[in-house]
Amino acid sequence: MLTEFARDHAFTIAWFGAMSFVWFGWGQEDPPRSGREWLGAGSAVGLIVAGIFGFAVFTRWSDGSALDGQYAWFGVVVGLEVLLAAVGCFVLARRGQGRWMAWWVAVVVALHFLPLAVFLRDPSLAGLGVVQAIGLAVLVGRLGRTQVPTSRHVGPWMGVTLLVFAGISMAIFLATIGSPW
Repeated sequence: MLTEFARDHAFTIAWFGAMSFVWFGWGQEDPPRSGREWLGAGSAVGLIVAGIFGFAVFTRWSDGSALDGQYAWFGVVVGLEVLLAAVGCFVLARRGQGRWMAWWVAVVVALHFLPLAVFLRDPSLAGLGVVQAIGLAVLVGRLGRTQVPTSRHVGPWMGVTLLVFAGISMAIFLATIGSPW
């Protein structure tokens, strides 16, 4: 993450840790036997990252944020994204294509990073979203040839990309800001 705001930096790391926990968890819906341990380990690492940097957010809560003065607009954008994900999942369920829900939610999440990059004034977030979107586009062909839930491949992809981004962001945080404590 490339931001001047320590609280935003810590929050993004903590949030990406928590979300990697969620995506690795969703990947456990129908995993191949050989991947179960890796999904569990990814979830555990994500939870640890979320806890450590959640504390860093707590200790820096009074610091400034790029979102100061923009919380209402940020809330509107996130609300619209949640609505888009929900409507898409509803349509998929009604069409008997519920196995594509993880993929659809992941597309919305990846595209969410584009406005988030603007709100947080951090182009690296847009880069993450583009990498995720390209990976999801590549997965479409593979997912279309099977009948397994898309979460089998989408969960690990999203979990890994978020955890790798969080790891790079942690290194930058430690080098520029210092200890999360």
